[in-house]
Amino acid sequence: MSLKLYELVGTDASRPFSPFCWRTRMALAHKGLSAESLPWRFTEKSTIAPHGSEKVPVLLHHDKPVVDSWTIANYLEDEFPDRPSLFGGEGGRAMARMINAWGDIAIVGGIFPLIIADIPNNLGEPDATYFRQSREARFGKPLEEIMANRDSGVVAFRKSLEVLRQTFKTQPFIGGRAPDYADYIVFGGFQWARVVSPFKLLEADDPVYAWRGRLLDAFDGMARKSPGHPV
Repeated sequence: MSLKLYELVGTDASRPFSPFCWRTRMALAHKGLSAESLPWRFTEKSTIAPHGSEKVPVLLHHDKPVVDSWTIANYLEDEFPDRPSLFGGEGGRAMARMINAWGDIAIVGGIFPLIIADIPNNLGEPDATYFRQSREARFGKPLEEIMANRDSGVVAFRKSLEVLRQTFKTQPFIGGRAPDYADYIVFGGFQWARVVSPFKLLEADDPVYAWRGRLLDAFDGMARKSPGHPV
């Protein structure tokens, strides 16, 4: 089996940090699959352009490109049906599609302004310059200004997670008794933040913190072993 995964890194090639790449990393582990990691940086768009993408993750299966974390998850589910299911059936797949949108908007979108100015600290000069210029053009203000109110912003972010706390009153994972792709969607955002920023997103007594810990320890501690901040 030949699987290769382009994933976003900075100066440390062993420190992947894209929330979307972490969704795919966890999905591969869930399926019991391993992929060769192909480190990729913001300014290396020409590397993945032949595969029809400007962003990662890009999965190569026998050199066939599969682009976008949601598309990759569906591909893995359909291509390897004999391995543990990511969705637990079509109903689970449909619900995970909704979680995928919520994860993009509420989790990745909610975390981004809390850590945005920390991200360039993980990048080499060309990538840091690219990141700063492109994001400041998008938001119309310096990264530090975007992040200036994060001490109050994190309070609102924590409140937005109440739906997760209610869920964890009756089950340890979004997927129920065991994690599935819905968990990996949400976890990807928290792992991204853990890798790039020392900022504390969660209080230690938060049920979401405990859930995150269970996923850090999943698959023989794969995510916890990946370099990151002790938050």
